[in-house]
Amino acid sequence: MTPVHTFTAAVQWTGNRGTGTSAYKAYDRTWDLQTPGKMVVHCSNDPELGGDPHKHNPEDMLIAALSSCHMLWYLHLCAVNNVVVTAYEDAALGEMVMHKDGSGEFTKVTLRPQIIITPVSDPQKARDLHHEAHKYCFIARSVNFPVVCEPVIRLTDAD
Repeated sequence: MTPVHTFTAAVQWTGNRGTGTSAYKAYDRTWDLQTPGKMVVHCSNDPELGGDPHKHNPEDMLIAALSSCHMLWYLHLCAVNNVVVTAYEDAALGEMVMHKDGSGEFTKVTLRPQIIITPVSDPQKARDLHHEAHKYCFIARSVNFPVVCEPVIRLTDAD
């Protein structure tokens, strides 16, 4: 039998200004994301849709989930394939289209990791492992749009 993992998230709306949703502009698009035993994340809608620009929105979290999942699989694969990573940063970019009726969807996410590896590591192997990581990333395997990876691999400076 295939193991099934479950995850929970509790979302609690915090945007009632006293009159609930009595009018479109009568409430805030804010909520708290709570997962048992973890820090509460204060969230809001996209600023273009009336949200607080200082809080994470669902779009931010989707892009971050894709980037993080890829990174974790990549680091794992590097560790078991003798590629020593000393630094990893990603500036992922999500592209979303909006339709006249207010609906929309992501059409593409591009991961742009900047990776530093040790001189004894194989740069081509480091590059190839991104393709392997993509095969394993739970989040990328779950979305219906392309997730592209454009890694830049550099060697640490030899002192």
